[in-house]
Amino acid sequence: PVPGADAPRGGDRPRGRPFGVVGHVPYTVMATPVAERQIRGLRGPRRRAYEQFEQHLAATGCAALGYRLTGCDPLPRLCVKHLRGSDRVVVAFDGSIAWVLLVGPHTEADQAADVYTALYDLAGISRPEQPRTKPPCCNPTDGSAPQLEETVIDELVQRARALRR
Repeated sequence: PVPGADAPRGGDRPRGRPFGVVGHVPYTVMATPVAERQIRGLRGPRRRAYEQFEQHLAATGCAALGYRLTGCDPLPRLCVKHLRGSDRVVVAFDGSIAWVLLVGPHTEADQAADVYTALYDLAGISRPEQPRTKPPCCNPTDGSAPQLEETVIDELVQRARALRR
């Protein structure tokens, strides 16, 4: 069991389906409904790349991710990992839970299919005008993951339920 994972989390908080819980690991990996559909759609090497990432995320948390996003909230508290080719995975942390928000290709030529366009829709923000910088996901001082408040995670999960991708 994951320490604190069984603690009451308040109200009827929406939950995704747990992924990657294997024995005693420091993080429980959860996926939003839209991420679950995206993960189910991965095949072959793309699916294997995601599964390896998920195991690494469950075992190491933010160390499994490449960088933190920049821009207006909640972007600076979200992290991204390049999987295979143009595929990206976007993750948020709430205590010992790592939420997989979105999985998909980064395709600047087709913004309708771009994972970052979906992320901006999910977060309810406009596409940033400034170029993205890519600071490390983990805090360089103490190695901790950036945290999102429970209410923000709840809002993102609710929006993900409505997102049709």
